[in-house]
Amino acid sequence: MSLAINKPRPDTMVQMTFLDALVQAQIEELERDERVIVMGEDIAVYGGGKLVSRFDERRIWSMPISETSFTGVGIGAAMTGLRPIVDLSIASFMYLASDPIINQASKLRYMTGGQVKVPVVFRCCMYYGSSLAAQHSDRPYPQFLNVPGLKIISPTSPADIKGLLKSAVRDDDPVLIFEDTKLWPVKGEVPTDPDHLVPIGKAEIKRAGSDVTVVAIGGAMRLAMDAAKDLAEEGISIELIDPRTLKPLDMDTIMASVAKTGRLVLVENAHRVANLSSEIAALIAEEGFESLKKPIRRLCAPDVHVPFSPALEQLVFPGKAQIVSAVKGLM
Repeated sequence: MSLAINKPRPDTMVQMTFLDALVQAQIEELERDERVIVMGEDIAVYGGGKLVSRFDERRIWSMPISETSFTGVGIGAAMTGLRPIVDLSIASFMYLASDPIINQASKLRYMTGGQVKVPVVFRCCMYYGSSLAAQHSDRPYPQFLNVPGLKIISPTSPADIKGLLKSAVRDDDPVLIFEDTKLWPVKGEVPTDPDHLVPIGKAEIKRAGSDVTVVAIGGAMRLAMDAAKDLAEEGISIELIDPRTLKPLDMDTIMASVAKTGRLVLVENAHRVANLSSEIAALIAEEGFESLKKPIRRLCAPDVHVPFSPALEQLVFPGKAQIVSAVKGLM
């Protein structure tokens, strides 16, 4: 689906948090298109209070705690002409919703030869670092990367979550949004233009550099930006890339950066086995090996469940010190 990308003037920007920008994007899409609905559990609890107070029950559907069931309802609604935003709240609940997402939403357009479109958006929030224990602290996007027919986004700035969510709502394919709750309070300049769109499938260079390419995913971006600032004070120049879209992945931007720097560090909070960093590393090894001056470094969560203990949980995810150390190890 072709989308016009608008570049707003500086005087059309406003400061807001990541969460506020996310809510604003939904409000604007609900007002723009009467086919857009929001459905899910505990919508008012997880930042959606403005939606509930602004729109009636025809547009906001409060669903029972049965993720498999209401995910199927959302897919059916999309097939019949609506454009649902299905709010699954905690990301671990995606496991319960995975059957209709994988077996129906991702396959129906293919299996009908394009006769059926499934324009549905699935939102979920990745909670971790909050002692929520193993059943509520997963980052399950890697399992959906293996499913054809799905688009997956995980923006890291307020402007990007607004623009990408709006692009997702207007897309005719199912889109999964994995929001990192560590980013919810982050503030930034956000366009007020109701047609502000960020293209699905395009990465962003957050910081230009020449010595080491660092690709950071989701909440790892905040730590990577802090690490890049510290390294700059020591004379090490980091090129920091935010994929924004995990599938389709913008490998051209990453490949061009590695060709320039010759060094690559990948940082994400998902488990190390078969995550997005694994895919990026494999593609660089296959298609850009001659550019590498040093081996690729991956910083990820180990293959263990997230512990309830705050002291132990803190050790699971890569931190700023590890990023700095990995970069220096490649110099």
